[in-house]
Amino acid sequence: MTKKHRIYTMSFAGVYPHYVEKAEKKGRTKEEVDEIIRWLTGYSQEQLEAIIENKTNFETFFAEAPKLNPSRELIKGVICGVRIEEIEDPLMKEVRYMDKLIDELAKGKAMEKILRG
Repeated sequence: MTKKHRIYTMSFAGVYPHYVEKAEKKGRTKEEVDEIIRWLTGYSQEQLEAIIENKTNFETFFAEAPKLNPSRELIKGVICGVRIEEIEDPLMKEVRYMDKLIDELAKGKAMEKILRG
């Protein structure tokens, strides 16, 4: 049995403030972070807030996502030194898609481009 990566058992609520902080440091907003997460996962704002409140872990967060956006497969590039297209673990790929989108937000990319519009 392979050991689960630490991020899978981490609470989404534990990482979420870091996403918001990263965005806000660059003049972006919590609302934009939430919009990205909703776009990626299909969660409503209410569902997202419940996930944060319930301290849902990343594995459950992605497993229970109402509708993972098919356009997320257009997300390419390197995050944390790893090329997204080369990640084989499906759950890790989802986590890195989200990291990459938040990264693009913090780098000042237009929302339309971030959301692969």
